[in-house]
Amino acid sequence: MLFNSYPFIFVFLPIVLAGYFWLGRSSNLAPVLWLVLASLVFYSVSNWQFVGLLLASVAFNYFIGWLLIAKQLRSTTRFAVLTAGVAGDLLVLGTFKYAGFFAANLNALFSTGIVVNILLPVGISFYTFTQIAFLVDAYRGHVARYALPHYALFVTYFPHLIAGPILHHKDMIPQFESARTKRPDPHLILCGLIIFAIGLFKKTCLADGIQPLVAPAFGANYPSFDQAWIGALAYTFQLYFDFSGYSDMAIGISLMFGIFLPLNFNSPYKATSIVDFWRRWHMTLSQFLRDYLYIPLGGNRHGRVLRYVNLMITMLLGGLWHGAAWTFVVWGALHGAYLCVNHAWSNYGPAVAPRFARPANAAAFVLTFVSVVVAWVFFRADSISSATFVLSRMADPTNIVFGRGEMANAMFIAVYAAIAWFAPNTQEIMGYDHRNRVVGENLNGWLRRPGFLYAAAATLAFGVLGISQHSEFIYFRF
Repeated sequence: MLFNSYPFIFVFLPIVLAGYFWLGRSSNLAPVLWLVLASLVFYSVSNWQFVGLLLASVAFNYFIGWLLIAKQLRSTTRFAVLTAGVAGDLLVLGTFKYAGFFAANLNALFSTGIVVNILLPVGISFYTFTQIAFLVDAYRGHVARYALPHYALFVTYFPHLIAGPILHHKDMIPQFESARTKRPDPHLILCGLIIFAIGLFKKTCLADGIQPLVAPAFGANYPSFDQAWIGALAYTFQLYFDFSGYSDMAIGISLMFGIFLPLNFNSPYKATSIVDFWRRWHMTLSQFLRDYLYIPLGGNRHGRVLRYVNLMITMLLGGLWHGAAWTFVVWGALHGAYLCVNHAWSNYGPAVAPRFARPANAAAFVLTFVSVVVAWVFFRADSISSATFVLSRMADPTNIVFGRGEMANAMFIAVYAAIAWFAPNTQEIMGYDHRNRVVGENLNGWLRRPGFLYAAAATLAFGVLGISQHSEFIYFRF
């Protein structure tokens, strides 16, 4: 079920909200069970055959976590239990996500005829990583004992289940346990509705609106220099507003239930370095890779050379997490190399004189953005050869068409760039602070003004009218 669909907006969400708050009048546990059931229904609409797998994953990880939290086992036994839990999660993820990729590469290397066709369960990467973090924290002694219903909701909670954010138990389970979140809060419901409307507009009007400009660069034709750049930039902004829209919608939906999700997107194209970019793009994945991969590998504690090695390993695995294809591996390798260069420049590069700070920041911004665009070409392309072909056209200014159509498309992209670079993002507009559980405080006066509410309603209306039958979020396939 898509957030940007009529059944979700007009049927599923109102019923789930009404049931949640009605049950919350007399019980603190019943609304939790209701949300778990609703989340399973949400998941089963398009993935009914994998509901059993999701429930088995929840039961398995809760049991492993229970053993680790109990602390009645010897340290060596606890480590063996953790290893078994993480290995079990990765085995399931690897089987469903990478078995076909592995077989295809074996066939290419040894001319074998292995055929593996396994349907990928939607959201398996997100709920697997969420639970691996839970197990590692349980082993480290950072997890209190949680009731099974609250843990099940932590994993299956439908606003995050399909495409994130990757949740952390310390952020979410206390909210699920709180009686306060079971009572309707008109302020949170209104703010959630406005944030949802902004996200829906980003998805259906902005992301889906620019999508037709992408195909000419990545199709079977031979794009010119300007057509290749227009296609690459169009995909850059399509992915931006698609993921930003999903992140806003997830936060808005959750706010209606009185629950704050962590930020996952913070204007990444305003970044002036690749390090800054990864603090802004898919923020919960960046934090997971840092806390549960990069730091356990040694981080920067064993010298600069090993730091660069750890960065490359982390980003290669981060690229592979996005998809079972060599294009994602190359994308991860590029970002790993970017990060290494970024850190090396910070360590060994010359200091910038104060009078050159502004032009240096502008140059850093342009270099970061162009580097990200180049990497997105591999992220979007069907194969490495296709990606290198598109990049070769982008590097050949002798072949330029720039007719009336290309000029119009370039102006269209310029509008998207202006929004991404200069407009305030949703959390800045709404004053969203998930750590302090605050939203809309800077808009208290505006929220009582009809003009503001009319504008929010118009945004929602445009978003609803822009819904199409084939506008799945890009991150659904990861």
